Amino acid sequence: MELALQSLLGVVAIPLLAFAICEDRSALDRRRLLVTILVGLGLQLTIALLLLKLPGSRTIFDAVGAVVTALQAATGEGMRMVFGYLAGGPTPFDSPRPAAQFILAFQALPLILVISALARLLYHWGVLQRVVGLFATLLRKSFGIGGPLGTVAAAKIFLGMVEAPLLVKPYLREMGRGALFAAMTVGMATVAGTVMALYATILEPVLPGAAGHVLAASLMNAPGALMLARLAVPAGFEGGPIAATIRLDNPPRSAMDAIAQGTIDGLKLLASVVAMLIVMVALVALANSLIGFLTSPLGTPITLQQILGWICTPLALLIGVPLSEATLAGSFIGQKIVLNEFLAYLDLARLEPHALSPRSRLLLTYALCGFANLGSLGIMIGGLTAMVPERRDEIIELAPKSVVVGLLATLLSAAIVGTIVWH
Repeated sequence: MELALQSLLGVVAIPLLAFAICEDRSALDRRRLLVTILVGLGLQLTIALLLLKLPGSRTIFDAVGAVVTALQAATGEGMRMVFGYLAGGPTPFDSPRPAAQFILAFQALPLILVISALARLLYHWGVLQRVVGLFATLLRKSFGIGGPLGTVAAAKIFLGMVEAPLLVKPYLREMGRGALFAAMTVGMATVAGTVMALYATILEPVLPGAAGHVLAASLMNAPGALMLARLAVPAGFEGGPIAATIRLDNPPRSAMDAIAQGTIDGLKLLASVVAMLIVMVALVALANSLIGFLTSPLGTPITLQQILGWICTPLALLIGVPLSEATLAGSFIGQKIVLNEFLAYLDLARLEPHALSPRSRLLLTYALCGFANLGSLGIMIGGLTAMVPERRDEIIELAPKSVVVGLLATLLSAAIVGTIVWH
């Protein structure tokens, strides 16, 4: 109960932090502001209660987990056909340590390829447009926003931070400043469907129902990001066309063409993820070597993870992590900000079972589920400025704040979950 009250304090404090960095408080209408906060928190709490406390919710989590398992198994069949024992097939030799046969690049990451191909196929069949349209209508009516922003926010639950705004590219030029910032913030606060299943696969051994939790986190983060974005940049948040036509450059002409396009896009993403992991892990190792050398006179070497843990301890406390675990939990939050959520999830999955309580692992799963990191900053600026070069200065000005507010949105979702999960 005490930890739940600690999380409740975070639910109150996080919107206040967003309000503290508001760029134009004169643009905030008190009545509409109150409605926005209530709607944002209400939607997040409703999603959390439905997926975590509703009788039979375990069935939903099991069903989502079964889908991810089926996708992983199907991907494994294709990988073993091509790469044999490297992808988990029978080895041509006796292995004294079967557990050591797991190779991330061959047995987990290729899931990105299949998800990417399926997403493009669902777009070709019109399924993705209908699902996005349904969520967009809900967000538009709840927050009083225009169709383009509602569509971007809904699409971002399934697509990447560049792919989602690309669907409404013709509308970006006239989008209000607040709406543009909100679109950027939602991009930072959620993860793409192409990696959602991957994160669930990584976390499942240490967090039962991981697929359902990752999905719930991404769903909760979208309305939370809209609400906090309005607090930070209120001018131009509402308004715009009621509806937005979803468009995709070079749409597939057939189902086979959709699969081919999705596979090629997935291959580019897969290569980027692999390269990013190699470079980021190498940079962390170099940083730890340098920090260790500089702190060796102290007698106890210090690592980058420890420094990030100390800095982000207040954030861990804010979501409801107990004080005894806050520094360790803060290191994962800091790692997600400075590096990315993928590395943070990998390290969380490798953590000894007794190092963190199940509740803290659960809260971190929600707190880490977003693209708000320094690397994503460059990706977003590059993608959006290519789409609307005439708003380049405005995008560059708003981008750093979108990382901050996107992070606050993920922390808010974690804090809300902490108020209803006591142990």
